[in-house]
Amino acid sequence: MPSEIITGYIEIDGLRAYKASPTAAAGDRPATGMLVLPMVTGIGEQVREWTDTIARSTGNVALAWDTWHGRSSDDTGFDDLRVLSQQLEDDVALQEQDRLLRHMREELGLTSIGVVGWCLGGRYALILGGRNRSLVNVIAFHPTVTMGETAEAVDAVAHAGMIEAPVFMAYPGKDSIVPRESFLALQQALQSRHQAPSIIQLYPEAKHGFSDKRRHNEAVNESAYRLSWPQALEFMKATTGHPGPGAE
Repeated sequence: MPSEIITGYIEIDGLRAYKASPTAAAGDRPATGMLVLPMVTGIGEQVREWTDTIARSTGNVALAWDTWHGRSSDDTGFDDLRVLSQQLEDDVALQEQDRLLRHMREELGLTSIGVVGWCLGGRYALILGGRNRSLVNVIAFHPTVTMGETAEAVDAVAHAGMIEAPVFMAYPGKDSIVPRESFLALQQALQSRHQAPSIIQLYPEAKHGFSDKRRHNEAVNESAYRLSWPQALEFMKATTGHPGPGAE
């Protein structure tokens, strides 16, 4: 049976975050969690739905990074959000994500933590996985990793090759933003690792951001999401060590 969950915004070290946590009896709190890194929407409605689903379906505490510090697709147009994404600095974003991970470890007492991200969040999931050897999984949906990133940008491909945790990556074959060369470079970096498995899924006809329900008017995107998302949830349970709700 799915877990009952408690949801809401919280403040962490000066940062706002959205948290979904399974309810538990005293002394039986979850010790596993997932850091959620949104797409350009920030923690808009769909990202909150995914965060809730992770907590409800996998039994993990799910904590979502508030990329735009209070703004999201709930109240801000996508043109404005894209401008914000162009202004986002890797060092600042990664420092914020590290602060959330520290909260999960030290304040929530979680001993097994993974990371999942979509689009720009998928790129950061790969980078974070290469920088934080304690993560137990890295999940990246259609990560926005382009070749020839600016000199100021962190090299996501190089960091992908340093990840020590199991990786699940789903890539759309008709991605108009991320060139196929980027996918092939990421695939090579991940499959060159010897310390952990890589599950790499290619959806040949799907397009960038296929998880976004706004794109599900195209059957190829809806199908890619319908196949990949349940597998990612099972991957979370297997890698965090949480058996999931109702497991014996």
